[in-house]
Amino acid sequence: MEIPEQHFMKEALKQAALALEKGEVPVGAVVVFENKVIARAHNQMEMLHDPTAHAEIIALTQASETLSHGKGNHRGSLEGCTLYATLEPCAMCAGALVVTKCKRLVFGAHDARAGACETLYKITTDDRLNHRLLVQSGIMADDSKLFLQEFFKSLRKEKR
Repeated sequence: MEIPEQHFMKEALKQAALALEKGEVPVGAVVVFENKVIARAHNQMEMLHDPTAHAEIIALTQASETLSHGKGNHRGSLEGCTLYATLEPCAMCAGALVVTKCKRLVFGAHDARAGACETLYKITTDDRLNHRLLVQSGIMADDSKLFLQEFFKSLRKEKR
């Protein structure tokens, strides 16, 4: 029997696969509210010529729009939401999770170079900030790593 974390992580992995097909760093993210996916995104930095177009940021923006649609006084808060990401969020994305008041973060692979939730920093659980998230890591990490390894392997081949 599949646990919910695996089900939703598979959805994030589908987004990572789309990013890989488009030549983007293969990171995918989905936002879940009340057991339903309300936003899906993958990295689009190359396509949009925007270094801030990370999967998590795009998914958080979509989710805020979805939850505030038709509610004039809703400020886009993501209370009660879970973000599933294939890779540990960076400082920018971790900060966005805090600011949006997302309830929970579930991610696959740790990021030794930029991870800001458990590896280099712990922004999402820092007691000094006004909001903290529940964080669960390592869900389908090997699958997430495979996409990243394939991407960087192809980059090295192109440079030879």
